[in-house]
Amino acid sequence: MNTETATPAKRDRVVIFDTTLRDGEQSPGASMTLEQKLQVAELLDEMGVDIIEAGFPIASNGDFEAVSEIAKRVKRAVVCGLARAGNADIDRAAEALQHAERRRIHTFIGTSPLHREFQLQLDKDQVHERVVSSVTRARNYTDDVEWSPMDATRTEHDFLCRVVETAIKCGATTINIPDTVGYATPDEFRELIRMLVERVPNADTVVFSTHCHDDLGLAVANSLGGVTGGARQIECTINGLGERAGNAALEEVVMAIKTRADILPFYTDIDATLLMRASKLVAAVSAFPVQYNKAIVGKNAFAHESGIHQDGVLKNAQTYEIMRPEDVGVKSTSLVMGKHSGRHAFREKLIALGFELGDNALQDAFRRFKDLADRKKHVFDEDIAALVEDEMTQQSETIRLVALTVIAGTGGPQKAIVTLDIDGAHQTREATGDGPVDAMFKAIKSIVPHEATLQLYQVAAVTEESDAQADVSVRLGEGDKIVTGRGADTDTMVASAKAYVSALNKLVTRRGKSKPEALKAG
Repeated sequence: MNTETATPAKRDRVVIFDTTLRDGEQSPGASMTLEQKLQVAELLDEMGVDIIEAGFPIASNGDFEAVSEIAKRVKRAVVCGLARAGNADIDRAAEALQHAERRRIHTFIGTSPLHREFQLQLDKDQVHERVVSSVTRARNYTDDVEWSPMDATRTEHDFLCRVVETAIKCGATTINIPDTVGYATPDEFRELIRMLVERVPNADTVVFSTHCHDDLGLAVANSLGGVTGGARQIECTINGLGERAGNAALEEVVMAIKTRADILPFYTDIDATLLMRASKLVAAVSAFPVQYNKAIVGKNAFAHESGIHQDGVLKNAQTYEIMRPEDVGVKSTSLVMGKHSGRHAFREKLIALGFELGDNALQDAFRRFKDLADRKKHVFDEDIAALVEDEMTQQSETIRLVALTVIAGTGGPQKAIVTLDIDGAHQTREATGDGPVDAMFKAIKSIVPHEATLQLYQVAAVTEESDAQADVSVRLGEGDKIVTGRGADTDTMVASAKAYVSALNKLVTRRGKSKPEALKAG
């Protein structure tokens, strides 16, 4: 695994500018309440984000209130408000930020030919004049002003240099270069930043920033390319939330810098152990779920199902993990049991579940596990335990269902008559209940008294046809013992009884006895 070989003093610090609450919230359907925004802002502040872009104050009264409240509460980070290149926008942002201990106004205007001609309907000189007036006005409110030429990556280089030089002259302290539509490639973006640093007078007096969108899936790569070209601020969002395909993901940027310090001589002040917590919070408040295979914070980011991978990770985690899960706030590596799992991982799972099998028994259990995994998308611990218990009992059941009669309907109480075979002796009981299933389970319990509780009763159709078999799962719990039984039949009640009896047999096995008396209390 790569480790950080240089101390922070020997590396350049990259400032993290989080825009989850502004650009992230602009994702269609991702609006957050004031209380939710405050929760996110406080966590961003705790994890060490340098600048929090809290919103677009003139956009709505709600946005203004959010920026204002965040400005009052955040103590460590700079609080930033966005403003277009107009007096009203800048004044409104300044008003919202007035209570912040550290404040920044971020103003912008489109500079590409497309934006000038079709959106703004302004020529180059008119855009240049807007840069002068907006940056100057913002500078009158605060000495921390950020300026952005929107759609910079599609702007003519000579004109881009001209307006960047003007923004610096007028007092901007951060120059952000947005790849607004995710058009650039990493090499292009690196060279664009490098060109500006080299050509623009006084470029060494400001911080250059990246703001990359992910339309081509290159937002993080472009951001890191910008840093290698001379930028020292990255604008990003938790989970990559943002308009269209989103923004550069904060967690990916931070961990790329941390993990590849050998070729990226930079560092951030982010507490990476809070990344998973932040991801879950933003996913919850925005109602935007994180894809399972999302880098760093996805459910599968530290999960392994392939037998080859599981074997390697069990021997040395670094064989297939370039980061430790605990470094990003994940408790541990997850070995997912499925059809691709290997014998090594299966044995380790059995040990974790409390089973130790000999070689022959393990081989038989592993074969049955593979058969089960081919039929089931998700194989749970209870499935594996039930499979092994069947192996341990050599497919021999002490208790068997012999007969079942169920009376149900709207005209009277529901009743079940059950006959079980227990060690060769038949016993029959009947019971009434709150529905036919309840009556049936009570009848079975009257034959085989026990203290186990029903934790799950689930019915699924094996196929879509009207004559499909019912596949019933029953989960029983007794103390720390949990067993699952399954039964299949074209009659749902028969399948239910089979599943319940199957679970009872497994509970006998888990108790280490062979008689139904093992289920009795005491």
